Amino acid sequence: MSMGIQLSKEAFTKHILQQPVLDTHTHLVGDRLTAKDFWEIAHYFWLFRELQAAGYPANAMELPEDLRIDAFLEAYHGTRNTLMNIAFTHIFQDLYGIVIRDKASVLEADRAVKQSAQRAEWAQDVADRMQARRFVVNIPEHAEFQGMRQNAILIPRIDGKLGPWVKEIESSNDPAAAFAQTRLKLAQLLDAYKEDGIKGIMTTLPSYAASANRKVVIGQGSTKDEILMMLLHEIGAAAEQRGLLLQLFLGVERSWCGTATPVNDPARILKLSALFEAYACPFELVVASELNNLDIVQAAWNFPNVHVGGHWWFNFRASTYRDSMQYRLEALPAIKSSLIVSDARCMEWSYGKIIVIKRLVGEFLWNQIEAGWINQATAVQIAEDWLYRSAAKRYGVEQ
Repeated sequence: MSMGIQLSKEAFTKHILQQPVLDTHTHLVGDRLTAKDFWEIAHYFWLFRELQAAGYPANAMELPEDLRIDAFLEAYHGTRNTLMNIAFTHIFQDLYGIVIRDKASVLEADRAVKQSAQRAEWAQDVADRMQARRFVVNIPEHAEFQGMRQNAILIPRIDGKLGPWVKEIESSNDPAAAFAQTRLKLAQLLDAYKEDGIKGIMTTLPSYAASANRKVVIGQGSTKDEILMMLLHEIGAAAEQRGLLLQLFLGVERSWCGTATPVNDPARILKLSALFEAYACPFELVVASELNNLDIVQAAWNFPNVHVGGHWWFNFRASTYRDSMQYRLEALPAIKSSLIVSDARCMEWSYGKIIVIKRLVGEFLWNQIEAGWINQATAVQIAEDWLYRSAAKRYGVEQ
């Protein structure tokens, strides 16, 4: 955009909605990218949680369809204020031209989704509607996107290996030897990824009492947290040697009860900071806990190789987006920050969440323009970086 062009608020918002995006974390599956029926969209985990809070039964799919629709409509109308309800409403209004009001509209929506699921080009059509250029998946078998112009970007997740490695080392009669063997397994794994042209790896992390600035020799009596932290040192060193990105997804805990919960740990990022200092590989930090939004910005400000990612799990709320965009705007070049994490299991939900994020970006940047902090050209450049260019640069995507 030219420095001299001045758009109205409506035109500016439209311009932001038309910006390309890169969805940096999804659960999309390449051979079933779209929803098969209305209920696959309606029962998406995050909306389902909110519907349950309004009285929707957990066993809804076991109910006769008439009773299920009645229960859904009551909960849907009771959650009209929630962000996931707003995203869901956008999905059906924008993609299908349907307003969910009553039983007839639900049945119409179900027919429409079943029809779209039969269209080979539907996934690409939805992606084009939201200007989504690329999507990231973490499972190799999911990366071949059928019916789309490009396959997914694969960033394999290694938490399925990391946890068992920690347990194996802790329970070994010779933890030092087990640790050395694990180092070899890690090297072989990352060598294979590098040979396949993969740009980085991803892992979630549980809570940890150990800190990266206290290196220990693994042996008898080493705790799980010490083993985990020393394995993270090995991962950092191996990633640096191979030029790989390391994505860390933090802030969801499963140890307190049977349900995943967000935990705001003020020392979570601090405990990892010695890794950022020691290893020159790029780190991308994605958090699910509200208070860590500022911590990851501080880390990215302190360490040139640290980047901040999108909002994950319980962090996907308008309030957290507004706060974190303010932190990022003030402290970081926009090219160090990505905003898009849909966590979607079907293309329709990627659409719903991305439209919400774009609306929030447009609203936030317009307020900054009106306050005189930035001009419109700068605002557009920030949006382009936050929505697409930052991630595209990190993942080595052709622009």
